[in-house]
Amino acid sequence: MNFNERIENLFEEYQKQRSSLTEMQRRMSELSATATSPRREVSVTVGQNGVMTDIKFPTSAHKRLTPADLTELIMTTYAEAKESVMDQAAAVLAPMMPEGLDAHSLVRGTAGADAFMPAEPRMATSVREILGMGRQSS
Repeated sequence: MNFNERIENLFEEYQKQRSSLTEMQRRMSELSATATSPRREVSVTVGQNGVMTDIKFPTSAHKRLTPADLTELIMTTYAEAKESVMDQAAAVLAPMMPEGLDAHSLVRGTAGADAFMPAEPRMATSVREILGMGRQSS
């Protein structure tokens, strides 16, 4: 394969990745999750970033709770909804992540610095070949 063909292939790959990124961003913007407490006292909905977008009291059961118990129940239900939307986000991101990077850790903010800036830069084999670097371990 000559140099021009390699450049064309790299550009095509770039276009595919850009298109995939656009689709991923669209899917991420649509993420939402709702959790309902076991006795249906409260229902909490969160959006893509775990931000609460709705709270409902489907029954009058919440009226029998003390303010402290209701607060705890709301927070627990919110945490369930947030966890669900984070799982959804990780599932959307996972196919786009480089090998070895855990999407769940990334969306939860627990991925270490090496996840973003590894000691050895991640490069496609074709880029390494063009640069004359051969195959190096990451």
